[in-house]
Amino acid sequence: MSKRLWGNSFRKLTRFLKRLEDKKIFYKLDRVRNDYIMVEVAVPGQRWEVEFSPDGDVVVERFKSFEDVGDEILLNYLFENFSD
Repeated sequence: MSKRLWGNSFRKLTRFLKRLEDKKIFYKLDRVRNDYIMVEVAVPGQRWEVEFSPDGDVVVERFKSFEDVGDEILLNYLFENFSD
């Protein structure tokens, strides 16, 4: 991969992080796929996963809350239904 291509990807990532910081939006950095850097964003009622590739691709997934709140019993349901 050329330095120019990677430089463009890095600029996209750093500009995005700056926008989040300027707006005081919480985020975490992670890596779940080879060569992709994921930015996990938490805002009220939503969670975003924004992935940046070395090729300059940006992949955005947005997860919206159902806005229903449960108690400890809901945790049991979640573990029973979503565990391996």
